[in-house]
Amino acid sequence: MTAQDAARSLFEARSARRPIGPLALGIAPCNVAEGIATQLALAELMDAQSPGGFKIGAIAKRMQENLGIHAPIAGFMRAHEIYSSGISLAFASFQAVGVECEIAVRLGHDIPPGPCDAARATAAVAELFPAIEIVENRYGPDLSVVGVPTLIADQMFHAAAVIGPAALWQSVDLAATRGEILIDGSLIDYGFGADLLGHPMQALAWMAESSEARAFGGLRRGQVIMLGSVTPPIWLHAPCHVVVRFAGLGDVTVNLA
Repeated sequence: MTAQDAARSLFEARSARRPIGPLALGIAPCNVAEGIATQLALAELMDAQSPGGFKIGAIAKRMQENLGIHAPIAGFMRAHEIYSSGISLAFASFQAVGVECEIAVRLGHDIPPGPCDAARATAAVAELFPAIEIVENRYGPDLSVVGVPTLIADQMFHAAAVIGPAALWQSVDLAATRGEILIDGSLIDYGFGADLLGHPMQALAWMAESSEARAFGGLRRGQVIMLGSVTPPIWLHAPCHVVVRFAGLGDVTVNLA
């Protein structure tokens, strides 16, 4: 296996909007390290060697149980696919699309790779906001046949991100804050900041320590970090209006038309 071969196979499947089944024997990454190397090679193919940010996937226990995954997974995000609240995007431009209910931050200074705790992570935050991750199930109904290393390589469902206005968050109990996701005005699911490794800033510390962050040279000032979804992905079947709302943090919206 070479990371470049695996990345090229993923890139070609995504470009052709083909489901990503198990990659060919001899090409598919076989472990976490090979998955991360492939993700790095994919970032180069997608002109994202300097990412606009990162997402954390499968961070909540409910998400891990839903997906059959036992640890969080991080993936890069391209800067031009991080949108502001209120954007209208074409539903048909996404493949098997879903949405997630997230908290995100923008970094005020770098966090180099290596040990990090919640206090150090908090000190690096310039802005915090409610966010929506747009995800794609590019893999089909049985993730087990694809394998965790390939999910790592392929940014763990990531397609785009939508971030809300910066919140006055310092006085908000981020562990207790309730996040809701609404589709066309109907409440679909909810969760709490504590679902993100006990506290959103602990999730940011995990991201800073992750092998994915190390591979990309650490977290950088100005990057947006999606801290994970407090609900499982909501898979969509038709165009709709999506709202994510966190108590004390405000709303973020996207129209998938």
